[in-house]
Amino acid sequence: MIQTACPLDCWDACGITVDPARPEALVSTPTHPMDNGALCALLNKHMHEAPRITTPRIDGQAVSMEEALDAVASALRSDRSLLWRGSGHLGVMQSVTDLLMERVGGTLTSGSLCDSAGQAGVEAGRGINRHLPPEQIAQAEVVVVWGRNITVTNKHLMPYLEGKRLIVIDPVRTPIAKRAEIHLQIKPRTDFYLAMLLARFSIMEDGEDHAWLERFGSEWEEFYEFTREFRIKAILAHMGLSLDQMGDMLRLIQTHKTVFLVGIPLQHYIQGHAVTWAIDSLAAVLGLFGREGCGVSYMGSSRQGFDNPFAVSLPRVPTVTAPFERFETVLVQGGNPAESMPDSNRVQAALDGVKNLIYFGLYDNETSARARIIIPAKNFLEKEDIRLSYGHQYVTPMHKVTEAAYGISEYDFVTEIVQRLELEPIESEEYYLSAWLDQCREENGQRVLPDYHPLPYADGFGEEGDEAFVFIDEYEDDDEPIGFRRFRKPREESFDGHYWLLTPKSLKALNTQFVRKSEVYLSAECGFAEGERVRLRNKQGELELTVKLSEDVRPDCALVYGSTPGVNRLTPAHLSEEGEGACYGEAKVQIERVG
Repeated sequence: MIQTACPLDCWDACGITVDPARPEALVSTPTHPMDNGALCALLNKHMHEAPRITTPRIDGQAVSMEEALDAVASALRSDRSLLWRGSGHLGVMQSVTDLLMERVGGTLTSGSLCDSAGQAGVEAGRGINRHLPPEQIAQAEVVVVWGRNITVTNKHLMPYLEGKRLIVIDPVRTPIAKRAEIHLQIKPRTDFYLAMLLARFSIMEDGEDHAWLERFGSEWEEFYEFTREFRIKAILAHMGLSLDQMGDMLRLIQTHKTVFLVGIPLQHYIQGHAVTWAIDSLAAVLGLFGREGCGVSYMGSSRQGFDNPFAVSLPRVPTVTAPFERFETVLVQGGNPAESMPDSNRVQAALDGVKNLIYFGLYDNETSARARIIIPAKNFLEKEDIRLSYGHQYVTPMHKVTEAAYGISEYDFVTEIVQRLELEPIESEEYYLSAWLDQCREENGQRVLPDYHPLPYADGFGEEGDEAFVFIDEYEDDDEPIGFRRFRKPREESFDGHYWLLTPKSLKALNTQFVRKSEVYLSAECGFAEGERVRLRNKQGELELTVKLSEDVRPDCALVYGSTPGVNRLTPAHLSEEGEGACYGEAKVQIERVG
């Protein structure tokens, strides 16, 4: 039996045990901290059912691997080459292709489609983004699930929530919201204001932690003055909440050990960094950092504390708005930008114009359909790698289980291209694997991040852990659709026929892989019928879908799963103000009947 780890883009990063004689039969590793006895259907069912790319192709014709690699090498002789890498696999060896781009003088990307705006907000307040260990979540008495659909995206965390008093903040009545003691079904794009009012009310009621603030947050009184710039009555109406609901939540989080589990969608806005910074500022008022059973868990930095052996200094363009049309050669590794990037009409047109579009991955998709050269990759059972996590501190080696019948690993791909171009060779695969593993610490028989802190921020903030927390002190949201400003009362917002577009994760899909739906979920109050065909449209584009009625969706929202083909025709190619993040949440759509 061989132990490895799940490669899927998921918070849990589960351990896996495999019998080499039956590599398709995967079971969880009982000694892995995130094990709860079962692996998800994405890994055990849908990944096996997805048809793999088995043959290299050039211009739609099957060729040998040697011919395909020769063509890649020829394409990378261009002085205008870009690497666009997806984030669907957390193995460290995926980044070895950065060394290839360094040798050919290419360009990389910066920011992300996922979490980078929120990361910027976390770093603005804390100085550094440390993981909140699951063991601290287990000690909490109250858990606030803020914009995080745990039963879909983080299901192996569920045992840590047993016996907790749950508060859920989400515009959708998710499965975890149905189990909660309190569900605040707020309007999209109002999480910042909720955090501001909760912090203000806490201080008004003398609910702040004076001892903690005196030591770690000396500027809290200035922060309180900042919260007073927001009008209470107008903002409550804007969010769709009452004072009683706010009071019920405050009574729980002020008197119990509390953890905030913060999700990704709430920072998919131009001012997305301000949302996570505001939530952290609320947590600081309550003194939740550095206390047992308390804290804020946002997507952690999976490489925190590592000296990255693949670090290079190269020009970069934003991942979210990558200008493919500027490059003669584009290497897409393990991603599907034609569908996953915002404003996909623009993206697809730009990709269609690339002279040498190279796709290197496991499965065919909308991007591979446009590629001139296709290179099949090896999967996680067919190569050596190391799995990091953005959900916990554990580091897991990914051991080779079986020989590959086809495909090539990222390391071998780089080695082959470098040889063909007669460039400086890279180090051995064993060298890079050891470079990562040798930096890990060991805690209770498990490898953990080099700078793992069992109780993060117990002594302070910043790189050295001895600085004060920095409270948010500005918020200028010029793109707020109702003209809301902190210095004036917003006008009353009436429904104008535009619905907030929500694009959450789906239970049976991962990004644009596996089982993809084609429905829009609407409240019955919207006036559409079950099964009716409708057209969603805005200035980005349009998309026809089938209506599914759901009592879990707000009447001012249209829910379309993020894996739905074509959904990103409707999302804008904005960059967040900080972090170069995607702004999927800025989209609103009109809905009309078809025919």
